[in-house]
Amino acid sequence: MTGHPTYVPRSAAAKWLERRLPILGLLHSSFVVFPNPRNLNYWWTFGGILSFMLAAQIVTGVILVMHYTPQSHLAFASVEHIMRDVNYGWLIRYAHANGASMFFIALYIHMFRGLYYGSYKEPREVLWLLGVVIYVLTVATAFLGYVLPWGQMSFWGATVITSLFSAIPLVGDTITTWLWGGYAVDNATLNRFFSLHYLLPFMIAGVVVLHIWALHVPGSNNPAGIEPRSDKDTLPFHPYFTIKDGFALVCFLVFYAWFVFYVPNYLGHADNYIEANPMQTPAHIVPEWYYLPFYAILRSIPSKLGGTAAMFAAVLIIAFVPWLDTSRVKSAAYRPIYRIFFWLFVACCVLLGYMGSKPPEGIYVITARLLTFYYFLHFLVILPVLGLVERPRAVPKSIAEAVLGKKPHPLSVDAHP
Repeated sequence: MTGHPTYVPRSAAAKWLERRLPILGLLHSSFVVFPNPRNLNYWWTFGGILSFMLAAQIVTGVILVMHYTPQSHLAFASVEHIMRDVNYGWLIRYAHANGASMFFIALYIHMFRGLYYGSYKEPREVLWLLGVVIYVLTVATAFLGYVLPWGQMSFWGATVITSLFSAIPLVGDTITTWLWGGYAVDNATLNRFFSLHYLLPFMIAGVVVLHIWALHVPGSNNPAGIEPRSDKDTLPFHPYFTIKDGFALVCFLVFYAWFVFYVPNYLGHADNYIEANPMQTPAHIVPEWYYLPFYAILRSIPSKLGGTAAMFAAVLIIAFVPWLDTSRVKSAAYRPIYRIFFWLFVACCVLLGYMGSKPPEGIYVITARLLTFYYFLHFLVILPVLGLVERPRAVPKSIAEAVLGKKPHPLSVDAHP
């Protein structure tokens, strides 16, 4: 282990606390001297960015709740009251609304980085599963929050998505009625969504603690996909990675602030500035951008039950990646064929998002069906088969060797199936 492995309190107060509640020692061992692979690049900074954004969303959300009214006839007006009458209410609301998009940007980068470098492989399967739980909770939380402004897109988005549960055999209508709190999206629905939207971020924070705990057991993966074998392979978290994470966070906050101050409504929809009207359906109902790939999958299948099942399966299948990928080599840096298919998968997800933003007609539907087929093909066929037939490049003997750029030594056991 790099750095001093134990915490030695210096002040009398710290010694008193450490004997009764060793929280300072826990923080010291987890975020100061904890050894990390020395070759971590900036793609590994998005975990810290996500932690900051989660805290920002909780703080801004709590402030907004102080002025929001979860009542169907007053919700829209209360949001306008926040924007117009509350001191800096516009800033808090725009920070919260755009913060959701920033969270998903960082989250998708974090997930794709894990897929590229094999961060889901043994011994980090539980870490990956907890990450999937965080993603599912985040998707639910963002959807519930999108309904709260009670604009046209909020109302009809809630109507479309909640009605999907009615396709479930036997219990579908019961689930839908429970979600609605009646027989249509109305005041009871808004109250349910408001309550759950307030609760779930704290559940996410709890799972994040477990996620960090699970990360600290095996340690971080790295671009080479090699486990640390000596102190030469690692560096203490502070100051090396705190400085790197801090710099990345500042850069990300500049990007975030640009949206908040210059284009705060760019990632939203104009129809949501029209109060919800159950008697007037928008011309084109679309969810937020971060749902569009799954929305395209939903619409690509003509059966309501089949589309709903495919949409949920597209999310849940991510949890099985540690067992679907049969390759022994973690990092795509040493898997040239997998690297090609990875970028094809990224392109597939981006194009699915584009298809989800278009009307469900003509070439858009056909293209979405082909992309949906490839999405599941990647997980169910390409990953398992590629791990068996691909011959990876030679893997460096150690992280230090990879960093110094020495000639790698072939590891027959680790590099070849």
